[in-house]
Amino acid sequence: MNSDKYDLIVIGSGAAGIISAIIAAREGKKVLLLEKLSKIASKLKATGGGRCNLTNTLSNEDFMARFGRDGRFMQDALSAFDNKALVSFMDEIGVQTHAPDGFRIFPTSHSSATIISALEDEMKRLSIEVLCNERAERLLLIGEHISGVKTQDKQLNAANVIVATGGLGYPVLGAEGDGYNLASELGHKVTDLSPAMMPLRTKEEWVKNCRADTIAKVELRVDLKKHKKLRAKGDLIFTNHGIRGPVVLDFAREITPLLKKYGEVPLLLNLTKGKNEEEIQKYFKKELQKNPSQTILELVSTLLPKPLSQELCNLAKIKSDEKYKKIDGAKRAKLISLLVWTPLTVNGHDGFRLAMITRGGISLKEIDPKTMQSRIIKSLYFCGEVMNLDGPCGGYNLQWSFASGHLAGKLL
Repeated sequence: MNSDKYDLIVIGSGAAGIISAIIAAREGKKVLLLEKLSKIASKLKATGGGRCNLTNTLSNEDFMARFGRDGRFMQDALSAFDNKALVSFMDEIGVQTHAPDGFRIFPTSHSSATIISALEDEMKRLSIEVLCNERAERLLLIGEHISGVKTQDKQLNAANVIVATGGLGYPVLGAEGDGYNLASELGHKVTDLSPAMMPLRTKEEWVKNCRADTIAKVELRVDLKKHKKLRAKGDLIFTNHGIRGPVVLDFAREITPLLKKYGEVPLLLNLTKGKNEEEIQKYFKKELQKNPSQTILELVSTLLPKPLSQELCNLAKIKSDEKYKKIDGAKRAKLISLLVWTPLTVNGHDGFRLAMITRGGISLKEIDPKTMQSRIIKSLYFCGEVMNLDGPCGGYNLQWSFASGHLAGKLL
């Protein structure tokens, strides 16, 4: 039994949890940060391959739009703590940042260790108590008010509790859905949970022959009657078992729920930077005028990497050493059709084991966006990925974690 009374207990030491603890402590609150692992910030350490893409340079309006229809939920949090405020906060604690590509913002060290060290120093300066190897098992109530947290061997009393436990992605880094269980036990609704921001597996095996190259500006579309509006554009990489790359990581959040529903998800890929059939025919005509003797493989390879060109010829049942004009008209039409829209069938993924984020979470309807406080239990707050809000890669989810944690830490 622990009889100490805290103003705030924060459960979870990711970006959202740590900044909420810091903001509360800066306002004079006695704060305890609970972490079930032996060290804090395990997932933050791994973010962006360890480079830690903190945020990006988009305006708040454009930023929210990238989260879809629920993006407006972030308005108050971003108004109080947007990308400029985050950069200023990092500068304040000794972390210099920059945007080398004009969009994504990183620490100049390109190392998450720099950020974690600075956050730890700030927590020490503010006398925030950090308790590791301590799992929160239950939230305690007096009436409809939070009164503390029960761990495996302690009862910790507090006037406020913030749940910042993250999602289910990368369980090796501590993601086990603790926050969902804590919230649902008190009556909060947790939406369906799906892994997101991850590679996808395909039924087609030819992809393994194309894994050496990145294909730029690929458009992906879902080829299901009810979901034809789902599409994305960006760089794609073929793998030994499927596809990955920025466009796939972003689009996976749409695919994984469909995969759960249908078992397979047919996709169409435009691999030729948006060219349609007429444009490809004109392009081929110009290329053949330059070099009439080139083979079909050589011709297609002026558009795409050679291994991928070979596989598309195979799909069209064309011998790669044939000349374009000698190819049967139906086969020629088939090849051009494949260049415009190449079919692929997603039939699996590696689950939450390799998911960077989770789609789904605690229902936003039950959280006040002006404070991040529960609408069901007083003095209970949520922030970060534990809520039903996720965005694409590019600093979106980390900015949201910091912004929501900042607002929750105000304890409004």
